[in-house]
Amino acid sequence: MINRDLIRIKIVQLTYAYYQNGNKNMDNAEKELLFSLSKAYDLYICLLDLIVAVTKEERHRVEVLGQRAEREGEELPSQKFAYNQFAVQLEENKMLTDFLDDKKLTWDEDIEFVRKMCNQIEQSQIYKDYMAVAESDYEEDRELWRKIYKMLIQDNADLDAILEEKSLYWNDDKEIVDTFVLKTIKRFDPKNRNKQELLPEYKDDEDKEFARKLFRATILNADSYQRYMSETSRNWDFSRLAYMDVVIMQIAIAEMLTFPGIPVSVTINEYVELAKLYSTPRSGGYINGMLDAIARFLIANGKMFKDMPEYRQRHSEGEVRRNDGDGEAPMRFVHRPRVGEMPVAPAKRRDDMPDASDNADENVDDTQA
Repeated sequence: MINRDLIRIKIVQLTYAYYQNGNKNMDNAEKELLFSLSKAYDLYICLLDLIVAVTKEERHRVEVLGQRAEREGEELPSQKFAYNQFAVQLEENKMLTDFLDDKKLTWDEDIEFVRKMCNQIEQSQIYKDYMAVAESDYEEDRELWRKIYKMLIQDNADLDAILEEKSLYWNDDKEIVDTFVLKTIKRFDPKNRNKQELLPEYKDDEDKEFARKLFRATILNADSYQRYMSETSRNWDFSRLAYMDVVIMQIAIAEMLTFPGIPVSVTINEYVELAKLYSTPRSGGYINGMLDAIARFLIANGKMFKDMPEYRQRHSEGEVRRNDGDGEAPMRFVHRPRVGEMPVAPAKRRDDMPDASDNADENVDDTQA
């Protein structure tokens, strides 16, 4: 589940924190990175368990209403949603129950939120349409929960507040973890019963090693990387960079030099997007131009052996032509006014994280660098 997108986000956050912490200990910082990543997996399990918690509450409601109906001689309530086939399979899932038992994760202390969630579901049109039909097959039951998750759980301010109380590590994780929950819902197969596999914490040891190596290279080679930034900034004053810009470019350079199999264009694109989310409004464009120049500098000086597309033609100072995969087009980078003396703090949310569930099942690419 923990893919390289999430690893890059965590390394940006932990590198920023490392330089703000007066007691700089590399081993402790690395442990904190891996712990932070493991907490993202806890969130994944916790969100899956929310589906189970809602199902149990709905089952309790049906039992209460059923007892009342029997006393008053009325029609018994439908058990369709309370025994939704996908939700029952998830409730019985061995991987989920074992992890919950081990980590002691539960929604018992947040029963009022669970009840409010049940009310919202029962008032929704997708629930009413679902209940209007007497019976449904497994695929319809599973699709109902995918829709509920997208509509009522994926963007829920009350839930965000509860998760923040449960763990400070989850502040920036939910939007990307949501995509993994939706991916998991789509993968469930009734033939697997309680042995349906959830997403593993790491796809393989390679991704965990990617996190370690990238973080260590970023910190241990900081002086060299910042010198490359300074040497390629030309007439721009390196000291005027927002602090978060320096951190993001430092990590990007570490990735370029440490992982020969990752194309330069992939690295640049990844960290330009992170700059847009975690730094100043103009940082994305500026970092795009800077990283392009730094990569060409490293190749020209024999420090990196990767391919980069040649410019089709020279442009005026400050204008760079970059291959985005759909053809080449000029992009202009303008240095912004001096930012304040305090570092730019990371944003709390990722506002444009794609929803993998709307694309192919493998769209959340755990192998993409």
